[in-house]
Amino acid sequence: MENHQNPFENAKEQLNRAAKALNLSSELVTRLSSPERFVEINFPVKMDDGREVVFKGFRSQHSNARGPYKGGIRFSEEVNEAEVKALSMWMTWKCAVADLPYGGGKGGVIVDTKKLSIGELERLSRAFARALAPIIGPEIDIPAPDMYTTAQIMDWMVDEYSKVVGKKSMATFTGKSLANGGSEGRPEATGLGGAIILDELAKVEKLKIENCKIALQGMGNVGNHFALEAVKRGYKVVAISDSKGGIYAAEGLDVNKVISYKEEEGTLAGFPEAQSVSNKELLELPVIVLVPAAIENVITEENAGRIKAKYVIEMANGPVTPAADTLLEERGVVSIPDILANSGGVTVSYFEWYQNMHDEHWPKEKVFEMLKPKMQLGFMKGWQLKEEHKVSMRTAVYLLALKRVAEASNKA
Repeated sequence: MENHQNPFENAKEQLNRAAKALNLSSELVTRLSSPERFVEINFPVKMDDGREVVFKGFRSQHSNARGPYKGGIRFSEEVNEAEVKALSMWMTWKCAVADLPYGGGKGGVIVDTKKLSIGELERLSRAFARALAPIIGPEIDIPAPDMYTTAQIMDWMVDEYSKVVGKKSMATFTGKSLANGGSEGRPEATGLGGAIILDELAKVEKLKIENCKIALQGMGNVGNHFALEAVKRGYKVVAISDSKGGIYAAEGLDVNKVISYKEEEGTLAGFPEAQSVSNKELLELPVIVLVPAAIENVITEENAGRIKAKYVIEMANGPVTPAADTLLEERGVVSIPDILANSGGVTVSYFEWYQNMHDEHWPKEKVFEMLKPKMQLGFMKGWQLKEEHKVSMRTAVYLLALKRVAEASNKA
């Protein structure tokens, strides 16, 4: 049985597969197999009742060969060292695929935010930013929001960081609110980027858009925006799920209605004119495109043989395990890997950083206009390498990323 419980082992396995195809030196592979710096921070936070509680946080700085480390901070009880290291490595490849002048970073705090008051959440956010201050900065490491962190949390963090360094430093964090130097279009960016990738895939594979049925797992920000963009373009979203379960209508769902229903009812259960499906069943529906946009490791060795979709677009990070990947490939299923499919978010984070560094503010149209060619180029270069080397799309995209990181590392 594969050990898909450890995302860092998965990330190293993916690196090794691509490194073989590129004939990279074992020294470079060793260097890229672990983060350049990994910090564990235990920091105290004053609670509302006067107690002081010590929280544990991490920051993994994987590679800065191409530029400052870049990557989110998550607040979750699930945060652990292996996950943070894996995510920082994936960020290195993601930034390289998108051709951004960044390397990969990731951070997290082990905490259940639902148990904190707003005041406690603010004090926790500020304390973590203060603890990170010596190792971050606009040209060193640029954090952003991730799971259970928000624009408000980034605003608190950038404010705290600015106090520590004694000057306003907007460009140290991205994903801030618009009032605090955030970029227009950031909430839509990841989902929109995925829809642009879907269009490129439809072009090269000559898919009939109106017959292209999509099943989507995950109704977070990314899943919702992807679904809205897909139907706007004429694709048929036939199934959607949240963490509790989903709905399926073979003739297509009205995505706007689904999102409104979920907002009002807090659940998808009972949505009219659709049958209910479990998350497990959703993955195995008879569709053309399957979009896992929720959590990692949902397509495994165990269910890969039952996936009926011809294409998988990974909007979540690491939704397909390495063993499942091999099985899908053998069956001719084309997977568009996460490091390409969901790179729209980090691309617009780069635009935000650029705007902050140059004291500019771009309208949303300009942000989307600049995002499109970046996504298209990443797809096109990946697809060319796939055809040229007769490899899977994942290996091809990794080749593209690794080649860029290797070139920068050899210069370093």
